[in-house]
Amino acid sequence: MAIVLEEEGIYNRCRVYATDINDAVLKKAKEGIYPRDLIQTYAHSYTSAGGKRLFSDYYTVAYEHAILNSALRANVVFAQHNLASDASFNEFTLILCRNVMIYFNNELQAHVFKLLHESLATFGVIGLGAKETMKLSPREYAYEQIDKTARLYRRTR
Repeated sequence: MAIVLEEEGIYNRCRVYATDINDAVLKKAKEGIYPRDLIQTYAHSYTSAGGKRLFSDYYTVAYEHAILNSALRANVVFAQHNLASDASFNEFTLILCRNVMIYFNNELQAHVFKLLHESLATFGVIGLGAKETMKLSPREYAYEQIDKTARLYRRTR
């Protein structure tokens, strides 16, 4: 997300919240150190998605790892957040919650959809995973689908 915002020239005006329930996952993400073989996969995805530069512009290689440029992490807040029990903590214009809901039962999905709805600004966009849909949400009426393949929805109310 930081790379997209950087390439659009707006990263310096944005704050990205990267949340997870697992502290170890957050620590690893905050360090920005990834195995070299994963970076090759990410580079392919970046190019396929229409990246504007060389993906290697965004990291340096040390031994068998790639380290993301610290500038890409400067506006990222890494925080623990539990979708099952924590409340909304901000209003967002974009929420990416991909491939999480598929692990929840219907009751927990309804709870999380409510939380996400309360956290998303009107006309904000939410991205769900490939096997997730807003049709599972009791607030489906408040969203319009803007990209079926990418599972992107805009909140209209």
